[in-house]
Amino acid sequence: MSPKPTSPATEAPREEPVLKGLGPGPGQRSMEPVKRAKDTRATLLRLWGYLSRQKASLLLAALFVAAAAGLTLMGPYLLGRAIDGTILQRDLPGLARLCTLMLLVYALSSLATWAQNYIMAGVAQKAVRDIRHDLFSHLQRLPLRFFDSHAHGDLMSRLTNDVENVNQVLTDSVTGLVSGLLGLVGAAALMLLLNVPLALASMCTTALLTLGLNRWLSTRTRAAFRTQQSKLGALNGLIEETIGGQRVVKAYRREALVQAEFERANNELRDNATRAQMFAGFVGPMMNGINNTGLALVAGVGGLMVLHGAATVGTIAAFINYARQFGRPLTDIANLYNTIQSAIAGAERVFEIMDETPETDVPGAQPLPPLQGDVVFEDVSFGYTAGVPILKGISLHAKPGETVALIGPTGAGKTTVINLLTRFYDVDAGRITVDGHDIRTVEKDSLRRQLGIVLQDTFLFGGTVADNIRYGRPDASTEDIIEAAKKANAHAFIHRLPHGYDTPISERGGNLSQGQRQLLAIARAILADPRILILDEATSSVDTRTERHIQEAMRRLMQGRTSFVIAHRLSTIRASDQILVVSAGQIIERGTHEELLQQHGFYFGLVSSSGDDGGQKK
Repeated sequence: MSPKPTSPATEAPREEPVLKGLGPGPGQRSMEPVKRAKDTRATLLRLWGYLSRQKASLLLAALFVAAAAGLTLMGPYLLGRAIDGTILQRDLPGLARLCTLMLLVYALSSLATWAQNYIMAGVAQKAVRDIRHDLFSHLQRLPLRFFDSHAHGDLMSRLTNDVENVNQVLTDSVTGLVSGLLGLVGAAALMLLLNVPLALASMCTTALLTLGLNRWLSTRTRAAFRTQQSKLGALNGLIEETIGGQRVVKAYRREALVQAEFERANNELRDNATRAQMFAGFVGPMMNGINNTGLALVAGVGGLMVLHGAATVGTIAAFINYARQFGRPLTDIANLYNTIQSAIAGAERVFEIMDETPETDVPGAQPLPPLQGDVVFEDVSFGYTAGVPILKGISLHAKPGETVALIGPTGAGKTTVINLLTRFYDVDAGRITVDGHDIRTVEKDSLRRQLGIVLQDTFLFGGTVADNIRYGRPDASTEDIIEAAKKANAHAFIHRLPHGYDTPISERGGNLSQGQRQLLAIARAILADPRILILDEATSSVDTRTERHIQEAMRRLMQGRTSFVIAHRLSTIRASDQILVVSAGQIIERGTHEELLQQHGFYFGLVSSSGDDGGQKK
C-alpha cells in the first residue's frame, strides 16, 4: 500500500520539515509569495486545447452563432423598409407582411441563440471536466515535498473556485464573445452600406473611445482579479485549517485569536475584491456613456440629413439601430473582458499546478520483484534543505523477517529514516538497497506496493469500515476483510458498530476512538500483506488495555515480515532483533535490549528513568 506520512510525536519541528518544520503541513497556509502570471496568450491556447477536443460541437455552435447574428442584423433592415416602403406610403397589407417577417426573424434568432447556448454548455462542461480530471490526476503524481510547501486550502480553491471561474466563462462568455464580434462586423458593414460618412464618424468615435479606455483598464483589471483569487485561496486555507483543528483551538482558548486572523484575511479579500469589482464596474457606465454619445451624434446628424434630403427616415432609423448594435457588442465584449480576466487568473493558477514537476522514476527504472525484505542503509546522509543535514552517515542492515526498532530524542531523525525507505524523499549521499536493489533505480510503485505502514495518527477515508480496510487491496473479498480484522483484534468492535463492516466512517474517522482507528489501520496493513512493515508510534495515544490489543495485533502483523518500529514505549520494542538509538542524525547505540542495557549508555538511561520496561517518562 502507499503510505501517507504523518507527524510523529518524537520528531523535532526543526528537523522534520516534511511534517512540521520547513514547509506547512496538512491544512497549514503557505507563506510563499504569490506567483505571477507568465503568459496570458499561452493560457488561452491551453484552454483552447481543451475546447478543441470537441470540434464537431464547436462547429455546430459556430453555425448557430452566425445564424443568430445574421438574423439579428436583418431586423433593422426590415424596420427601415417598413418605414420607407409601407408606413410612409400607407401600405397596411405590406406593413403587416413585414411585421410578420420581422417576428419570424426575431423568433428564429432567439431559437438560434438558445441552441448555441445549449451546445456550448455541453462543450464547456466536458472541457471543465477534463481540466478538473487533469489537475486532480496531476496532484496525485506530485512529490510529497510539493505538499509540504502548499496550503491544502489553496489547492482546494484551485480545484473548485478557479476551475468554476473557467467554467462560467466557457459556458456563458465564449459564444457571447463570438456573437458580439460577428454582430460588430455585420453592423459596421451595413452602416457603411447605408451611409459611408455617417458610418465612419460614428464607428471611429465609438471605437477610439472604447479602445483607449479599455487599454487603460486592462492591466489593472487583470492584476486585481489575480490578486483577488490568491486572497480567496488564502482565506480558504485558513478556514480549512481552523475547522480541522477545532479541538486544539478550543483546548487552548484561541477562538478570539482565530477570529481576529479570519477577520484580517477576510478584510484583505474584501479590499482586493472591491478593487477588482471597482475596475470591472467602471466598464458598464463607461460604455453606456460612449454608446449614448454615439447615438446622439447619429440622431442629430441623421436628422439634418433627412431635412436636407440626403437620407430617408427609414434609412436613419435603420442606421440608428445598427449604431446601437455596433455599440452593444463593444459593451458586451468590454464586460466579458472583465469576466475573462477573472477566468484567466483562475486558469493560470490551475496550470501553475499542472506545470509542477511530477514524481517520476529514473530512466530505465525496473519493477521490483517480490521481496524477501533484506534492507540495507549504506552511509546515508540527507537534509530537507541544502546545507542543513538531518541524517549523517546512517548505516544499518535489517535481515528478512527481523524487527528493527528506532528510538531516540525528539528531532533525532527517526521518521526521516522511514521517509527515505518509502522514497518520499531520495538520499543526498550513500544508498538504500532492498534485496540488493538500489531503491532509486526501481519503480516507486513497485517498491511502495510491498511496504505497509501504521501511523500514530491513522488517516481514514470517507466510505465504510470495509472500504477503509480494503484500501490497500481493492480486490479483497469480504471474507478476506473479516479475516484481516480478526487478526488485527478489530472484528469484535466492528461487529458492535450499527452496521458492522458497512458502517459509514465520518471525516477522518471522527466517529471512532483512537484505538479503534489504529486497529483498522493494522487490519488494512494485514490485508495488504506487505513484505516490509513500518510502525510509527502506533501505540503512543491509547490506553493500556487497548495497547495490549494493538500490540497483540502488531505481533501477528510482524510475523515473517521485516519491520521498522518507532515507539515511545519501551515495551513495544523490547523484543526487537535490533534497537537503534538515533541522536542528532546518527546512530549512537545499536544492539538487542539486553546488549544495550549492558552498555550503560543512552538506552540504559531511558529504561532506568522509566521505572520499568513498559513506559518512558516524558
